[in-house]
Amino acid sequence: MTSFGSLKSAIFDKEERKQQYQAHIRGLNAYDRHKKFIKDYVSFYGKEEKPSTLKLPIKTDKDTLREGYRFIRSEEDDMDPSWEQRLVKRYYAKLFKEYCLADMSQYKSGKIGLRWRTEKEVMSGKGQFICGNKHCNEKDGLASYEVNFCYFEAGENKQALVKLVACDRCAEKLNYKRQKEKEQLEKRQQKQDRKRNRSKSDDDLDEVQESEDRRRKGKRALVSANDHKIEEEDGDSDNIDEFLEGMFP
Repeated sequence: MTSFGSLKSAIFDKEERKQQYQAHIRGLNAYDRHKKFIKDYVSFYGKEEKPSTLKLPIKTDKDTLREGYRFIRSEEDDMDPSWEQRLVKRYYAKLFKEYCLADMSQYKSGKIGLRWRTEKEVMSGKGQFICGNKHCNEKDGLASYEVNFCYFEAGENKQALVKLVACDRCAEKLNYKRQKEKEQLEKRQQKQDRKRNRSKSDDDLDEVQESEDRRRKGKRALVSANDHKIEEEDGDSDNIDEFLEGMFP
């Protein structure tokens, strides 16, 4: 049998451990206390199960905006009563659609992105009193341009005529690819013209050479004919002399 003293000692030790545990718990913040409780719970009731590797897709409001956003909304988009379209419409209504901002980071390949301005950008003057290029803060030499924005959206090719304010340097980026294509076309045309002129020059030289050859051949033929005529005339004068010599003794 367990003695009263040993039982009392066990109860005292248990109470002391409880107080130590409570003091330790009070010294933790809320998150560490939560982890401690979960660990104790798992260790008391069983081993922690491995989390499932299958993760369910989580669709956020940002994903909804990215899927449903349209650069220019149509009447059909506004008539859609779904909560996704209501969310997109509410976001679209907060945008300022007078001037655009441009992303010209890939202007050399002809890829320029345009978007509408937010309230913060309108208040700072970005896109109207400051160059509309996202990476340019030029305030002098600005001009307003009408840009034919061709873009691919919702599986369709679309285009819209929008306004963009840009400085001279960024305005050149707008037409960079078209200007390069024009220069390359001019270079190819000049190369073809030089080749055509060279070929024509060679043909003219050949024609001159042929004409010179014909002239030389004609001259040789004329000299030969004159020699033959002279020989005939010499022969005829010999015959006349012989004839006259017989008539006058």
